[in-house]
Amino acid sequence: MRKTVKIVSMLMVLILFMGMLAACSSSSTGSKKGVSVGIVLPTKDEPRWVQDEKRFKEALKDSEYTTEILFSQGSSAKEKENVETLINKGIDVLIITPQDGAAAAAAVESAKKEGITVISYDRLITNTDAVDYYVTFDSVAVGEAQGQYLIDHAEGKDVPLYLYAGAASDNNAFLFFEGAWKVLQPKIADGTFKIANSSEAESLKDTAELSRDEMSKILGQVTTNWDPNEAKNKAQTHLTAAGADMKGNVAVLAPNDGTARSIADVFASDKAVSSYVVTGQDAEKASVQYVVDGKQSMTVFKDVRTLVTDAMGIAVDVLDGKTPETTGSYDNGKKDVEAKQTEVIVVDQDNVKEELIDSGYYKADEFTGLKE
Repeated sequence: MRKTVKIVSMLMVLILFMGMLAACSSSSTGSKKGVSVGIVLPTKDEPRWVQDEKRFKEALKDSEYTTEILFSQGSSAKEKENVETLINKGIDVLIITPQDGAAAAAAVESAKKEGITVISYDRLITNTDAVDYYVTFDSVAVGEAQGQYLIDHAEGKDVPLYLYAGAASDNNAFLFFEGAWKVLQPKIADGTFKIANSSEAESLKDTAELSRDEMSKILGQVTTNWDPNEAKNKAQTHLTAAGADMKGNVAVLAPNDGTARSIADVFASDKAVSSYVVTGQDAEKASVQYVVDGKQSMTVFKDVRTLVTDAMGIAVDVLDGKTPETTGSYDNGKKDVEAKQTEVIVVDQDNVKEELIDSGYYKADEFTGLKE
């Protein structure tokens, strides 16, 4: 009798143990189904990323898959924390725009160890083999478009050229500058432009192709860190130091819309600046109004709808067990990362309505002064 009771007790313990295992397994599976795609964006303080948040949510709303979006607010430490949070929620795919391309390597390596597919979104994560895909606009083409716009609107010789760049921690800032320098350098060398605010760029004006180190030296003098306030302060400092020969009709390479508006305001307030042509990118709503009003000369339109669609397309292919289609690759310092590229469009007063209103990107009533 005692032997029977002992056997029954052991069976009950075994059943209880198996039940606990099943519960753990069920919990793990449930977590996996809870969040399919984790997304980490750099900040909520820039309109661009808030727009992306909305479009990412819309992209999966009719899908069986789910997503959670977290913001790093300009902090690489917060970014790593966000990635760890999403890993713990059982994500299968991580889409991440790094705050700092190199610093983000540790975060995505943690994800990769858990078998998570990593998609670097808009900015490339560098010096790691833990990145599977890169979804991007052609960043070199963005810089080329900005530089070419300045060339097309330059009149005469010795046009003062003010150079500004993004953050040195962002690989895209180098690609944008590389593209701009590629088209501007011959026109600097032949005297169409004269560099107004960078001794490093002036010393390299006869160098057609810059090394990473040479670009770093220039960026060290003209970086805005993507910060409109820093761009404003730097522009004020440069104009204060500039002589009369570096004013008049000027050309300004501004890296994006947020910095472009700040820089444009500074140049517009200097009475010794007769006119200015200033570049931008992202087609932010505030800058579109600046373009309409003639305060900002152009913006490079990167249709985020397409970029979001491409990123989610890769994510869904991975979740469905398919091999995503790519159109090229980028060297991140450790591997050639397979990439999906999206084309860019130059927008100014002449085509702003066609490209941004008629295409449905914005509504006409969001702006004043639009020409039919």
